[in-house]
Amino acid sequence: MSAPRLSVVIPVFNEEAAMQALFERLYPALDNLGASYEVIFVNANYGQHLAIVAGFEHCRGERVVTLDADLQNPPEEIGKLLAAMDAGHDYVGGVRRSRKDSWWRHVASRAMNRIREKITKIRMTDQGCMLRAYSRDIVRAIAASQEISTFIPALAYTFAHSPAEVDVEHAERAAGESKYSLYRLIRLNFDLVTGFSLVPLQLFSMFGMVVSAASVATYFVVIVQRLVQAGWREGFATLWDRDILAFFLLGMVLFGLGLVGEYVGRIYQQVRARPRYTIQAVLERTDGDESRTD
Repeated sequence: MSAPRLSVVIPVFNEEAAMQALFERLYPALDNLGASYEVIFVNANYGQHLAIVAGFEHCRGERVVTLDADLQNPPEEIGKLLAAMDAGHDYVGGVRRSRKDSWWRHVASRAMNRIREKITKIRMTDQGCMLRAYSRDIVRAIAASQEISTFIPALAYTFAHSPAEVDVEHAERAAGESKYSLYRLIRLNFDLVTGFSLVPLQLFSMFGMVVSAASVATYFVVIVQRLVQAGWREGFATLWDRDILAFFLLGMVLFGLGLVGEYVGRIYQQVRARPRYTIQAVLERTDGDESRTD
């Protein structure tokens, strides 16, 4: 079979009650697009994002759209994402309008968006929206990353040449309950921050260096003061004051941990095995072709 124009990847886990309603809306919406397509359902026993990775490894479409099975993201909105890709964007994220979630999810989402953007420099208006479209190149890069814990939308952003966002509708769940508890949301955002930035580790390293420098400065200030006030003989006797020495050694330990942390961060970046670069196009002139391509 020839590769379809569009692949739709849908992670499912205990969504039996919503599947019939999903079928009744998904396939007519895809038929109306007028393009060949395939739909891949992945049983998300290892989590939503690994289910999406599994779908990416098996899909064949030139463009890939991810969609939740609970119908909170209407399938009829897929066309908006594809229209943005027709305009030249290689990664399109959905931004939910009039969200139907609880108030605390709104507050938590806005707070994490600000923290994430400051730390990782990844700009996503709505990181919780799973209705997203990816080019084939981005899907291939994500599948090649071989990461166990990652956040697919953020990882796609790092590979995108021309990301974009479009407003999409949002509805209440058709059936069932959300699989994301407060703990899982916190865990997901923790993975997002630590998976795309070494800033927390670097802040700890800087803290260790500051404490170490402060302890050395305090140590010498106190010793000089005692030498001046008590004289050389008694001053030298206090060089090994336990309190001062403990403060100095604590600073050195923190400095050492910070230094080790820098190396751990480098190891962490290495073992993630992300592609070091992506190639958008290769332009070359073949033998006998006198034209020049810039």
